[in-house]
Amino acid sequence: MASIDFYTHPMSRGQIARWALHETGADYDEHLIDYGPAMKSADYLALNPMGKVPTIVHDGAVITECAAICLYLAQAFPEADLLPRTAAERADYLRWSFFAAGPLEQAIVSQSMGWNAGGDSQLEGRLGFGSFERTVATLSAWFAGHDHVCGGRFTAADIYVGAQVDWGLQFGTIEETPALVAYAQRLRQRDAYQAAKAIDADHIAAMDDDR
Repeated sequence: MASIDFYTHPMSRGQIARWALHETGADYDEHLIDYGPAMKSADYLALNPMGKVPTIVHDGAVITECAAICLYLAQAFPEADLLPRTAAERADYLRWSFFAAGPLEQAIVSQSMGWNAGGDSQLEGRLGFGSFERTVATLSAWFAGHDHVCGGRFTAADIYVGAQVDWGLQFGTIEETPALVAYAQRLRQRDAYQAAKAIDADHIAAMDDDR
């Protein structure tokens, strides 16, 4: 019996958590939850009071939020070698994981909603990301000189940061710079990425057939 229960919907950020599960090689039991009453049921809200996916439960511990899930799984399954090995790698690992979960996420959502400081430097100073353009340029500049978050090797940080880049390029919410496109292409070649995406694609196709 798998020690991880994975609650997800195929058309959600649960795709990130599934990718992380496949990178670690962890066994898991999948629980597909429809949007609507199921996500707001008392049983599910007891696990995730936000009423959203993904959620994983590992040996009784509940973990939500994709960035946390990615980093947690790397720690729980060290044999997958997804953790930073040096102090320098650990600095980059944490820096860019939190950058993607904070400034980058905020910048993308704000841009999509049409919320911005209008070039007002004082207003930009009150935002956690300053401006969308500066945030994306900062991320792109990193990958112009690094193949992965921690330089030349893939870590769990690349799952979360990479998913933000991958989705942003796919849906047009992040500018297509050469560095970001090349980074996404490297990640899409990974076996775990492809295996996880294939499962969710099959679920989505089945849902379409049922409509």
